[in-house]
Amino acid sequence: MINNIKTFGKFLDQPILIAKLNKKMPAIMAIGSGFALSKYTKDNFKKANEEKKDIKLVQKEILKKGIILSSAVVSALCAPKVASFITKRTPLDTVEKVKEKNKELIDTFVKNHKIDSGNIKILNKAKEQILSFKEVKSLNEKYGKNEFFKKLIPDPENIAAKDIFSEIGYLSIYGAIPVVGGILGGIGADIVQKNDYKKNIQDKICEGIYQYLANIFMCNIGAGVALGILEKLKITSKSARAIGMTTGIILTGVIGGSKIANKVSEKIICPMISKNQKPKERKPELMDLGLHTDDIATVSLLSGLKWIEPALPILYSISGYKAGIGYRN
Repeated sequence: MINNIKTFGKFLDQPILIAKLNKKMPAIMAIGSGFALSKYTKDNFKKANEEKKDIKLVQKEILKKGIILSSAVVSALCAPKVASFITKRTPLDTVEKVKEKNKELIDTFVKNHKIDSGNIKILNKAKEQILSFKEVKSLNEKYGKNEFFKKLIPDPENIAAKDIFSEIGYLSIYGAIPVVGGILGGIGADIVQKNDYKKNIQDKICEGIYQYLANIFMCNIGAGVALGILEKLKITSKSARAIGMTTGIILTGVIGGSKIANKVSEKIICPMISKNQKPKERKPELMDLGLHTDDIATVSLLSGLKWIEPALPILYSISGYKAGIGYRN
């Protein structure tokens, strides 16, 4: 059972799988957001007909949501490149680069070792294609302890304490970009529809602050601090590190993040925008707990697992969208 779990981890961490998922992410998000918007459109037209509402108002609302969703999605897709550039972090390899590395590695290994017919077929496939779980298991059983296999599908690496906050800096910049994109998309949607964007801007920025601090930044800090403590205690177990980071996320993000975000909005952001307009308090709710799915990605990434990274735009774009509509419960 344990060997199967480890093999499944290897299957997910195939560089070619990660590279192909990363390449297809724009199409995946375009299809997903298009489906969500079409369902929203269908439901609202149906509701408008039943309640005899003005169709033009419904069309305006759909256009607004479409602009905000597009802005959040596009900014989320641009986020990894911008965050990598700012933090000087090496971006994920392209599909072509992975294929090149795999071919060179496998050709060298096959040249110097006697390989059975079954595994030679698998290795030839691994040069350009994603291997199945069964194929990864076959290679793992035969070459799991060989340095070659560790280069073909690298093991997760525990991030050293000195690198923790560099990685957190990357994730925090990454998460900020879709939130900013969502806010700008929301303001743009109001301007396009000739609405009073100044009236709604406070809710958008305050929601953006909430999304970023409560659902992204403070959670990253909590995970990083916990990881630093575990490093000091010389605890290297991946399960212990995952539990420790999750605890740090709960304490700083889920519990403390919302209070900090509301205070920042009340004491700093809102007085800068409108001294007379008191901000609405943002209360944590079930959907916010759902947004903490991205913290699973944080824990996974800081634990050395790479397969989750291409999916981060999906998770962070949700926060960007909610900021853009100025959601305040």
